[in-house]
Amino acid sequence: MPGAETGSDYDVLIAGGGPTGGALALALRGTGLRIAVLEMRTRETAADDPRPLALSHSSRRILERLDLWRCLEPVTPITRIHVSQRGGFGRVELDAAAARLPALGYVVDYTQLAALVTAALQDGRFDFLPGTAVTRRGIEGDAVAVELETAGFARPARAGLLVVADGGMHPDRSEANEARAGRTVDYGQTAVTARVTAAEPHAHVAYERFTPEGPLALLPSGSQLALVWSTTPERARGLCAAPDAEFLGELQQAFGHRLGRFTAVERRGMFPLALRVSPGTAGPRTVRIGNAAQTLHPVAGQGLNLGLRDAWELAGEIRRSPRSRIGAPELLARYAARRRLDRAGGIWFTHGLARIFSSDDAPLRFARGLGLAALAALPPAQDFLVRRMSFGARG
Repeated sequence: MPGAETGSDYDVLIAGGGPTGGALALALRGTGLRIAVLEMRTRETAADDPRPLALSHSSRRILERLDLWRCLEPVTPITRIHVSQRGGFGRVELDAAAARLPALGYVVDYTQLAALVTAALQDGRFDFLPGTAVTRRGIEGDAVAVELETAGFARPARAGLLVVADGGMHPDRSEANEARAGRTVDYGQTAVTARVTAAEPHAHVAYERFTPEGPLALLPSGSQLALVWSTTPERARGLCAAPDAEFLGELQQAFGHRLGRFTAVERRGMFPLALRVSPGTAGPRTVRIGNAAQTLHPVAGQGLNLGLRDAWELAGEIRRSPRSRIGAPELLARYAARRRLDRAGGIWFTHGLARIFSSDDAPLRFARGLGLAALAALPPAQDFLVRRMSFGARG
């Protein structure tokens, strides 16, 4: 059977069937490798995820190569990004045409992308195991030995490489201790997500408004706007429980009247914000990608885009490796080296924005204004920023 060359049930075992883990599996189609994809979340849980996604141009290219982009509808392009701070001077507008790009980003629903990936994983070329978790793992010779649990029933399995692509998965105590050894920063913020309607059309402009409590993003999404509003946990709970009119009034006060009056809100949700960075992307026969390697603040929308680049780069290393060396130390070292600069850049860029733009200190507010004004006056700096946001540190 496939995988027998390494004495394993699978060549690659992917724990996490969301967009990042799914992208890795789909990027390995046609290799002849035996691949299993585990997904702990049920379809109902995934369908309840209210997050909007802002996909970068590099993510669009990856999804095109995976034959997913043409099925992803509706997609709303972002042609301009307007950045400002509440209660302070300075603003900048980034433009897709000036950056020689068709769009600065593309807004889609997480639920839509996740459903599309799940459907692609069920085409018979993979062992897709929904409702299955890794409950224990260890190294046995040239393979990682795991215990797979489905509906209370456990069975053993072996693989050349275990890829952890689920940010909430810690297969055993050593993995949990390893995760805690990394960097964790609690921002003291909770993101409120919603779909809102404004009196004025968005004209494909995305707004990033920095407030003392955290960044507030409004992204064009169809005829509506996708809201990601970072605020204190107490205020987030109040906003989610408030009547529509009260919620819209609070949003109006925080954002202003650039889009006219906000007239409707739907699909409210919230999730806590923290930075979680694994101490390293790889261990013996195991590698972490996406949120399992780094969970970022949503400011600038870099999280999933970084995860998709993780998946694409790892797939390339696996494709270039002899089958008998999948999961070997040299493969994992090459992958870690290729991802080091992009990963560090994405982590510290978003962390820096979250810290610098979440304070109401007057000197810092003045310095932010100077920074925004300088960026607005320097097109080469804008171009550099847009290229890094669109393609990562290697862009």
